[in-house]
Amino acid sequence: MIKRNDRLAAFRSIALFRACSDEELGQIDAVSDEVRIEAGRDLIRQGDLGREFIVLVDRAVTVSRDGEEVATLGPGAHFGELALLVDQPRNATVTAITPVTAQVIDRRGFQSMLDGSPHLTKNLLVSLARRLSEIEEQQH
Repeated sequence: MIKRNDRLAAFRSIALFRACSDEELGQIDAVSDEVRIEAGRDLIRQGDLGREFIVLVDRAVTVSRDGEEVATLGPGAHFGELALLVDQPRNATVTAITPVTAQVIDRRGFQSMLDGSPHLTKNLLVSLARRLSEIEEQQH
């Protein structure tokens, strides 16, 4: 298990959380759970209902849609927020390439996190806009 100070430092190194105050980072830490996922296991599955937001702490995962790999994500990547924000099924499957560590935040914690941090909410919107733009480019 990662020590609290190390988790806060890891959160601070992630662009999504960079503008957050120490207090906001503490609130994020309080609503997140560290999980370890073995290689080859799915973190989320396309079509499943979204129940959590996931921040990748180390290693790498693949993202696939309709069985086709579309991206590889590394430390600091986050996913799952779209399904929580619009209450819809997951639009992709994310699979661990190697054993990975992630911070998982459930729906209630995610809402609390957004309510408590305007910086985070803004960064999340920017991140979503970039991701949607990338998806649109891939389709053309």
